[in-house]
Amino acid sequence: MPHPLLQFVHAGRLVSLPGVPPTRTLLQLLREDLAHSATKEGCNEGDCGACTVVLGERQGGRLKYSTVNSCIRLAHSIHGMALWTAADLVQADGTPHPVQQALLENHASQCGFCTPGFAMSLFGLYQNQVLHGQAVSRAQAVQALSGNLCRCTGYRPILDAAQQLDQRPLVLQDESNVLLLLEHINEDSKALDANLSYKQPTDLNQLMAYRAADPQAQLVAGCTDVGLWINKGYRDYSSVLDVTRVDDMRQIEVGPDTVSIGASVTLTDAFDALLVDRSQLHSFVHRFAGLPVRNSGTLGGNIANGSPIGDSMPLLMVLDTRIELASQRGTRTLALDTFYTGYRQNRMAPDEVLTRIMVPRPTVNEFLRVYKISKRQEDDISAVCLALRLELQGDRVHSISIAAGGVAATPVRASKTMAAMHGQPWTLASIERGVAVLREEFSPISDMRASHHYRKQVLGNLLHRFWLETQGQVDIAIDGLALLDTAVANVPPSDLKGAAHEFP
Repeated sequence: MPHPLLQFVHAGRLVSLPGVPPTRTLLQLLREDLAHSATKEGCNEGDCGACTVVLGERQGGRLKYSTVNSCIRLAHSIHGMALWTAADLVQADGTPHPVQQALLENHASQCGFCTPGFAMSLFGLYQNQVLHGQAVSRAQAVQALSGNLCRCTGYRPILDAAQQLDQRPLVLQDESNVLLLLEHINEDSKALDANLSYKQPTDLNQLMAYRAADPQAQLVAGCTDVGLWINKGYRDYSSVLDVTRVDDMRQIEVGPDTVSIGASVTLTDAFDALLVDRSQLHSFVHRFAGLPVRNSGTLGGNIANGSPIGDSMPLLMVLDTRIELASQRGTRTLALDTFYTGYRQNRMAPDEVLTRIMVPRPTVNEFLRVYKISKRQEDDISAVCLALRLELQGDRVHSISIAAGGVAATPVRASKTMAAMHGQPWTLASIERGVAVLREEFSPISDMRASHHYRKQVLGNLLHRFWLETQGQVDIAIDGLALLDTAVANVPPSDLKGAAHEFP
């Protein structure tokens, strides 16, 4: 198949590149093809942030800026966008950008390998917040840098630099020139030719036609997992079908009973939509990978990928979420908890695409928590993810929904535990019986993140914590989060009252 023309705006000019293979990553394009060595290759799997760049996309006559990992971002996915790398920050007269100056003055670099990534994450923060007159708090700096790792400098001086970004004269990007250049890019070039190796349709009819004609083409959205298959698994795909430009799949619709999220909506925007009704999820969604991953990854991609440790699925399952599958044969909806049939296997036909996620809005009496257990606070894979949703009628359980990740071949509901607790009094005695059932309901594996015994112990501890939080008895952060060290895996639930916030 012929490779489509790749066009984007960089350094104030229009870049046009023919012959770029469909699985060429943006980092490879920058370093190997264009000799832009300021962007570094570290882990090459989206964890360290050394390769961070900033993308600008047209939105309402302006540019929307997003930090992304270039190592797991396919080059063709930035067609029609603007790109900034660490080499683009210095001003025309050689004056450092405020981001660079702040890092310099705070001695926020030692070996310097990670510094370009930190600088780009701060540049994204600068564009999205500082230029809009908003000072940067410590917590906001931590969130902006959640996808960047440093092994020698330490984070204090880098965070100090972030908080000083608004203390210097503002430096504006020439957005009008960028927008003018973007108008010269033919965004239909990847959408209309079915023979191209990388197709990027813009409407559902095109997408369904391409999917039916070539069901073996690799579907991609943010590529936060497919990028790993390419970089670490050395997979190559002769045909790629990118769903991120389909307009219908980029929309969020809020109805009286349901929030409908297009499958191509980024995790960042999807979680923001859920937070409107469920602010208690704030810390959970900000621990879902790092910001550059959430800016690229999509909610639909996380669901369709079906990883047993995908954190969004336990949450969506307890909310009774339904999904929409579409093909040229029509559309159908099904409950998310019936979607998976085995490890990374699901009920989607070869010619179908996941197009929409329908999340019920909260009820008046809903009590919801999601607990993520991982070795690192930021940007880490869950050992266990447990979501719980409760409605009481008087002092009895009217409905309870429990779902877990990391304990089975797929994200799954704890149906036996739910049945055992339904209609029971919401008491410590009932919880202890539920804990026993929950610990026996799953047979998790042992791996580098946690042992079989650890996971079973933690499941019960988290259910007990959930009960304590409904009683208002635990003086810990009740945002539904926990960071658990292996040393406390055997802490009995009765010892948890008054424990430090990192213990479930």
